[in-house]
This record gives sequence, C-alpha cells and structure tokens, in this order.
Amino acid sequence: MKFEDYNISKEIRHNLAEAGFIRPTDIQFKSIPSIMKGEDVLAIAQTGTGKTAAFAIPLIDKLHSSKMSRRSKGIACLVMVPTRELSRQIGEVFNMIAKRTRTSVFCLYGGVEQDQQVKKLQDGIDILIATPGRMFDLIHQGFISLQSVEILVLDEADHMLDLGFIDDIKYVKKMLTRRHQTLFFSATINKEIKKLAFSMVKSNAIRIQISPDDPVSKNVSHYVMFIEMDDKRFFLEKFIHDNPESKILVFVRTRVRAQRVVDALKRVNIDSLSIHGEKDQTERTETLLQFKSGKCRILIATDLTARGIDIPDVNYVVNYDLPEKPENYVHRVGRTGRGTKKGSAISYCSTDEKAVLDEIQGFLNKKIEVVKVSKNEYTHTLEKPSPAASLQELIDEHIEWKKGKRRRLK
Repeated sequence: MKFEDYNISKEIRHNLAEAGFIRPTDIQFKSIPSIMKGEDVLAIAQTGTGKTAAFAIPLIDKLHSSKMSRRSKGIACLVMVPTRELSRQIGEVFNMIAKRTRTSVFCLYGGVEQDQQVKKLQDGIDILIATPGRMFDLIHQGFISLQSVEILVLDEADHMLDLGFIDDIKYVKKMLTRRHQTLFFSATINKEIKKLAFSMVKSNAIRIQISPDDPVSKNVSHYVMFIEMDDKRFFLEKFIHDNPESKILVFVRTRVRAQRVVDALKRVNIDSLSIHGEKDQTERTETLLQFKSGKCRILIATDLTARGIDIPDVNYVVNYDLPEKPENYVHRVGRTGRGTKKGSAISYCSTDEKAVLDEIQGFLNKKIEVVKVSKNEYTHTLEKPSPAASLQELIDEHIEWKKGKRRRLK
C-alpha cells in the first residue's frame, strides 16, 4: 500500500511525496486507519519505526479537512512528550506534514523565555506539542486552556513514566472532555505501562504491537566487549581512530562522566561534544545541529537526552557505560539503524556491569555477540603514544582512578 491510496488530502499526500514518504511502515499501516476513524489507539513499537508520522498524518488530515479554521476555538490536539529534544523532533515531522494545509503546529518546552511562546499561543494554534513542565506553568498562569482539546496523544509514554510524569498525565486527562480521542504510544511495555495505558484509553481501544519478540530494530547489529572500567577510554579512542568517517554516538550514565570522556578525547586530539540535561536548550540545540551536519562526528550523551536524538545517519552507538535499566538499552541503540539503514551497537562491559548485561539480554530475549579482547590489544592501546597526552600522564590518571575516584564517576 502507498500513502496515495489513503483517503487523505492532496496537500498532505504532496508533502509526504516531497519528503520521500512513499509506503507506510508497519506501525503507520496499522495505526492510520483507526486514528482516522476516531478510535482510541494503544500502540507499542520500537524506536525508528515511524511512530510520529503514524499519528501525525491522520491528525493533521482531520484538522485540515475541517471547513473552517479551528484556531479561534482553541487547541484541538495536545501531544504530550517527556523532553525538549523530543518536542522539537516531533514538531519537525508535524510541520513537514502540515505544510500547505490550514493546520498550525506549535512546540512548547522549558529552557527558553516564555514571552514569545505566550504570544504564539494567544495568536491561536491547532496542535500543541508540549513537555509537562512548561505546559503546566502556562496553564496555572492562565495562558493555556485544554477545554477544547479533542485529541490527546501520549508519546514515549514509558519515558514519561520513568521521569515521574504519571500524576501530570492523569491530571490532564481529567481536564479534557469525555468525548476526546486518546492515542497512547510507547517503545516498550511492562506492567506499569499497561496499567497506565488501560487507564487512559477506552476499553474498546485498538491495540497494536510491532515486533513483540524483538524490541529493537532488525537493522541494528549488537556486540559486547568485556573491558575493565579504567580501560574504556582507550578502547573508545581506538574505535574512533578505526572508524574515521563514521558518525558515533556514545552513551554514558551521568553528565559528569560525559564531560570526563570529552576531556579525555580532547587530550588525544579527538574533538567531541556532549549533551545532557544540565545544558540549556540553546546549547543543546546547537550541539545536535553540529552532530547532524557532520561538523562534529562524536557525540557523548546521557540517557536523559537519548530519545531526543533523531539523527538519520548515525553509524555506531557505543554504550560506554551500560544503562541502569534494560529498557534504556533499547532507546540508546534505536538511535542507529533507523528507517532502512543499517547500524551497529557496541557495548563496553566491565566486571561490575555483568549483572546489568544479563538483564539486558533477558529483556532482548537473546544473547549479544561477544567481541573478544586480547591482552595484546590492551597493551597496545594503553601504550599508544599521543601528541596531546604523554604515556606518563595517562598512567597518572589511571592511578588516580584506582585510588577511588572511579566510584564518583559511575
């Protein structure tokens, strides 16, 4: 089936064709007809499968097909998302699909001055894509009313649950009319997510699950290397040198750890950038633009920002630190192998992290292929000279870690 076969407006079909969208993905094929009928949908699909377009296409078509503008009547559709980056990412997809239509889209998030946001809201919008924090600030200030909302979309619902937004979600639900349509999208499913989902959608909601036996894309190859914590930076340096033309996304657990890795790479003449929740929105946006454009090909990120990184041509994801939750492994590695492209995920596992690796493999329901590391590789990597850092400097830093600073970096 092709998008032109759907009963959607010619403007949207033109926009999709212009963007290279010809055939719907599985999640789009199964979601679009039900959403167009006005049914509640509970969808579980791995990252990179086209979830955003799955609800954006029918929602925009529904609003565009209305004979008169909805703006004077208030917000018609609310899309709740957990992070600023994700809000911007979803906004880009919505604006691409809404081009040439009468539908207006606006992204609302914190980290920036609210005055311009308030002005845009007062001008009138159809679709609001918002993070809970800033949205509730403006609701309490009287700048936002949800009384006219007819469609509620919860995207990355599992991550919103992880971040403690469950009470916010339930509060929003109470503010809407009983007749509203609810679309619940998540990349992972567990007992907590099921409980939340069933409390949000109608009992006759359409339930969709893509690739239930494999939560990660088939386009991603998985590997693990057993490396001690102190040696990870040297293997990362070697990996970057071995892949000079590749775009590499490196995940660590904390913002302190992220800066440590950036500094370590800088000492061996490797440029990299970091992105984490402590940076303001302007800096985070600029960092992503540099990574996306290829000006910087090494990005060090934390789990907090994982889901907001939508770069279509990431060649490798490196799990410098294994994530605390198996679900986060799915979101990390989902940054590569997007669409029809192939990608690889390489995890560095220390002795202390082997239990976490077992949990991840249990979640994936499969073993991750082990890349063996020989003693010669350890010796070669540790003794590799660098114009920016002498061997003695590297050894001194090694000793500092072994004196107890390693625990503070985890």
